[in-house]
Amino acid sequence: MANFGKFKLLVIDPDKVIFEGEVSSVFLPGDKGEFEILPYHYPLISLLREGEIVIDGKYAVPINHGIVRFFKNECVILVQVNEMAFINL
Repeated sequence: MANFGKFKLLVIDPDKVIFEGEVSSVFLPGDKGEFEILPYHYPLISLLREGEIVIDGKYAVPINHGIVRFFKNECVILVQVNEMAFINL
């Protein structure tokens, strides 16, 4: 049965998978400002600047820069992490 309140999230850097799972939201540091992705968001591709990716309001991943693609309820984020730290909020 489909889970209508979640979407697939994959966060990867050149060396490893940082996060993979189903989430309800992700906040991103876009190149034009911060934004949030929720389930069934409109398809998008965006550049990311230095900042933190906040996953479900629970975890933060500091990044130097990256790119995000959201399509068909799946979010893929390619990043360069800023000192691999998975911060519990």
